Amino acid sequence: MKTLAMFGYLRDGVGKSTTKLLRNEGKVPCVLYGGNENVNFSMYSEDFKNLVYTPNTYKVQLDIDGKIYKAILKDIQYHPVNDSILHADFLAISEDKEVEVRIPVKFIGNSVGVRAGGKLVVKSQKLRVKTLPSKLPDYVEINIDNLEIGKSIKVADIPAQEFAILESPNNPIVSVKTTRAAQSAATAETAKKK
Repeated sequence: MKTLAMFGYLRDGVGKSTTKLLRNEGKVPCVLYGGNENVNFSMYSEDFKNLVYTPNTYKVQLDIDGKIYKAILKDIQYHPVNDSILHADFLAISEDKEVEVRIPVKFIGNSVGVRAGGKLVVKSQKLRVKTLPSKLPDYVEINIDNLEIGKSIKVADIPAQEFAILESPNNPIVSVKTTRAAQSAATAETAKKK
């Protein structure tokens, strides 16, 4: 998994007035937990665009006033009206402890069902996985070459990897739905045979 370098600044206060001042300066109050002690810091909201507004998932190398931490973004809170980032939680990671992360799904191949006129319906863009940080993949690859109309690929159909998928085995990830064009083509084909 790729790593993104980000810079933060230690913050003294953690009350409402302090966080309001930070937000007025264009900063986001953040907390790093999971280590020996929680670290309260802030980052400029612009610095989040490569981490948050992307389909990818990254490990983060946090530089907080010169001290380096390895982490992942665990939670983020948005303003209900303008969607600005209000707060972010980071989890410190170490190479000997497993972590849970949502990893994007990448589809490869060309579905038989889509070529026959069906519509590809993606049910899950990301999957929750658990593994050691060094074994985190950039994405979960799923081959859809043999996916026919009316069929789906479920979590249980994904071959074993170096990570455990925490979703229910019966959850569909992608399916091919019948379209009106495919139905009318099938009806016309049946009428020709009669």
